[in-house]
Amino acid sequence: MAHSMEIERRFLIDGRSSKPWRNGLKSSAIKQYYLDHGSFLINDLKLNYRGIYLLELSQQEVEILDSSNHWTSRIRFVDERAILTMKEHRSRASAMELEWDIITKLAVEVIGLEVLSHVEKTRYYWKGSDGLMWEVDEFEGGLAGLILAEVELLDESQEVIMPEWLGMELTGLKNWSNASLALTLADRD
Repeated sequence: MAHSMEIERRFLIDGRSSKPWRNGLKSSAIKQYYLDHGSFLINDLKLNYRGIYLLELSQQEVEILDSSNHWTSRIRFVDERAILTMKEHRSRASAMELEWDIITKLAVEVIGLEVLSHVEKTRYYWKGSDGLMWEVDEFEGGLAGLILAEVELLDESQEVIMPEWLGMELTGLKNWSNASLALTLADRD
């Protein structure tokens, strides 16, 4: 498990021109499924989702989860990995995030329990001239054509050299989170 304070800035990209991020370091196929956080149960440090045992938590992880009632939970499939993430609601650019690799078979079982809002995208990893790693997401399916970029920072005041292809900044705009976009898609179906 990794827990950290995630600090990131997010931007919209107009993808009608060249796409230099596609010449970056690598890319990954990603599918993210959003879970009902209220359906998690912690019993004797064991984390279960609707009766499916997922993993053992540390006491510190339980304390972090108990410190807030405002978590967004998801299972993300990145290439062949399955990752469970719980992210506290964002305050501007920052959010507490807990993340665990889980057994892919269990992740598939969880997402098969119900129809879940989700997003599909290809993520490109592009290194900026200041050495910062940008993640550029080209969405697929019902969000095809949408392109968002984000960069993780050490603190909210960190200087960033902005690539020329960035558009409007979306940092702190809740309606542009992946979870909100997934819900918007689900509402259209």
